[in-house]
Amino acid sequence: MKLPQGKEQIIKSVLVTGGVLTGIVMIVLLVFTVSAFSLDISVLENPLPKPLIIYDKNDAVISERSTVKFAAVPIETIPEVFIEAITSVEDKRFYDHSGVDIRGIIRSLWRNTKAGGIVEGGSTITQQLAKNLFLTKEQTYTRKFKEAITALRIESKYSKDEILELYLNQIYFGEGVWGIQNAAQMYFGKDIESVTLEEAALLAALPKAPTIYSPYANYDKAKERRDLILKLLFNAGSIDEQKYNQAIATDIVLRTKDLIEASGSYPSYIDHVIDEAINTLGINEEVVLIGGLNIYTTLDPVVQNAIETTYANDALFPESSADELIQSGAIVIDPSTGAIRGLIGYRGQYYYRGYNRATELVRQPGSSIKPLAVYGPALENGYNKNSELIDEETNFNGYVPNNYDRTYHGKVTLYQALINSYNIPAVAVLYDIGIDKGIAFLKAVGIPVDKNDHNLSLALGGMTNGVSPLEMAQAFSVFPNAGVMNTAHSIRKITTNDGDLLAKGITESVTVTTPEVAYGMTDMLMGVINEGTGKGAAIGRPVAGKTGTTELPAIDIFEGLSGSRDAWFVGYTPELVTAVWVGYDTLDPSLIMQSTGGSHPASIFQSIMTLSLENIPVTSFEKPKGFKDDVKPKKIENPGKGKDKKKKN
Repeated sequence: MKLPQGKEQIIKSVLVTGGVLTGIVMIVLLVFTVSAFSLDISVLENPLPKPLIIYDKNDAVISERSTVKFAAVPIETIPEVFIEAITSVEDKRFYDHSGVDIRGIIRSLWRNTKAGGIVEGGSTITQQLAKNLFLTKEQTYTRKFKEAITALRIESKYSKDEILELYLNQIYFGEGVWGIQNAAQMYFGKDIESVTLEEAALLAALPKAPTIYSPYANYDKAKERRDLILKLLFNAGSIDEQKYNQAIATDIVLRTKDLIEASGSYPSYIDHVIDEAINTLGINEEVVLIGGLNIYTTLDPVVQNAIETTYANDALFPESSADELIQSGAIVIDPSTGAIRGLIGYRGQYYYRGYNRATELVRQPGSSIKPLAVYGPALENGYNKNSELIDEETNFNGYVPNNYDRTYHGKVTLYQALINSYNIPAVAVLYDIGIDKGIAFLKAVGIPVDKNDHNLSLALGGMTNGVSPLEMAQAFSVFPNAGVMNTAHSIRKITTNDGDLLAKGITESVTVTTPEVAYGMTDMLMGVINEGTGKGAAIGRPVAGKTGTTELPAIDIFEGLSGSRDAWFVGYTPELVTAVWVGYDTLDPSLIMQSTGGSHPASIFQSIMTLSLENIPVTSFEKPKGFKDDVKPKKIENPGKGKDKKKKN
C-alpha cells in the first residue's frame, strides 16, 4: 500500500533527522570514549597532589600550597569489618559488578528524572576511584560517561582487592587527610589495623560528606551516620545483635586534634579563600586542596600588609591576662565592589584552617548596630540629624534601658544621640518607628536576625546570636556606596591548572536605601569621629564610623566586676570599609577586658586605614543633589508619659 505523498515525505524527514541525530550522538560518544582512553590510569598507583596557587588582585602569586601526604597501607592490614562497612554504604555490589553497576545507574536515572536534575550519581567504588583522574567532581552526564569508561578500564587492569586498596588509600576523609591510615591516625591516634568496630563504622561514614559528618565539627550527625552503617552491618549479618547494641551505645571518642601552625603569608585570608571556594562556590574540599587550582582573589597587598603591620603592634591592643591573649579580628572591603581587600582573624599563633575571627566569630555588636537597626530606618521615616529626642529614664512597656554612663541629658538631637552613643534616644526612635522597620533594614544589609530579636533591646545590639566583622563591614558599605550593598567576596575566578575557567566569584548588588539616606548617615557618622565617641579613629581625611561596646553578662559570677565583653569599631572612607572586633575568646570572670569601642578598636582602625590609604589621594564623600537636612525635624515625646500608648511592632 502506497502512502500519500505528504505522509511519505514526513516519514522520510523523521528517519533522516533520526539518523543524523543518532550519528551525532555516536560521534560525541566516540570522542568521549577516545578522551577517556587517553588517560593514564597507572598514575592511580602513585597519586601526586597538585599545588593550589592563589593570586592577589594584581595577579601576583601570594600562596602556593602542596602539603598533602599519602600513607598507603596494604589491603591485608585493613580490618575486614571496615571493608564490609565501606562497601555496604558506598557500593554494596562492589564484588559483583565489572566497574559500572547497571542496576545503580537505572536507579539513579529514575531518581534524577523525578527530581528534574542530577541528585544521585549511582557511582561504584571503581568509578569513585576513577574520579581522581578528573579535576572536577561536578555531576554531569559527560563526566559520568568518561568516568564509566575509565572504571571499566581500571577493572580490566586491577583485581577487586587492588582497586579497593587504591581507593581506600586515596579517598578524602576530611580534616585535611587522605587515605584510611592517615584518617585512623587523625581521628583515633592509632593504625587502621587497630580500630574497633564502632571506629571502623565512623571512618566508613566520612567519605560521603567529610565536612558534614566530621565528628569534630558535627558530633551528632557523625554519630547518626555511624549508627546507620552499624545497622547496615547488622542487617547484612556481618555483626550479631550483641555487638550491634554495644557499638551504638558507645560514644565517639576522638584523639585531641593536632594543630599545625600555619606557614606562609596571609594565613587568615588564604583560609577564608579556601572556605569561600568550598562553601560559596560549591567546589569539593579535596578538589580545592589538591586539584591544582588557580584561585584569583581580591586581596590588595597594600591593605593586607597594613593589617599585618597593625596586628604586630601589641601596643594598640588592651593588656591581656596572663592566662589568655585578648583576641581580635579585622576585615577591609571595597564598598564599590564588595571585594575583600584584606583581613586577619587572630593575634598570636595561627593554625592551619584555624578559627577566623574576621569571618567566623559571632558576637554582640553593641552600639555599632545603631546606624543599621535604628538611625538608618529613622532617616527613611522622616527623621534627620536635628530631630529632637528624649534622653531621660523611660519605661518602654516594661523595658527600661540605661545610658552607658548612667547619666541623662534631657532633650537631645538625633545627631547628638548618635555621636555620643546615648542608649535611651536610640530605643525611643526604634519604639516610635516600629521594630519591624529596624529588622527590615538589618535583613536588607545582610545582618542575620533571629526570631527572638523582635524586641527593643535590638536598638542597643542585644541580639540572640550576634554578628561577625565581615557582616558588619558589608552592612556599613551601604553608606559610602550611595545606598547600594555589594556582596563581600574574596574570589574573582577559579581556573584549572590548564587555565580553563572553573568558577566565577559571586558578585551581587542590592539597593538598600536612597543616596540621600546613605549620605545623611555618613554626615552624622563623620561627627562620631570629629566630636563624638570615635575621636581615636581620626586619620586626617574624611572618615565616618561608629563605636560599639558590650557589657559583661548580668550573671552572678560577674557581679561587682566592671569591664567589657566586646569592643567594636566599624568605619569607612569613600574607598574602604573596615570593621574591627576586640575581646576574649573565653567568658570567665578572670578574663575581663578594660576597653571600649572608642579606645583600642578605634586605634586599630586608625592604623589600618592610615597605612592602607597613605598613597591614595584624599577624597570627600559625595553629597547627592537631592540631599536636604534643613527640613522640619520630627520630635519624640516621652513614650513613658502616655498612659494609653501601645507598643509598636
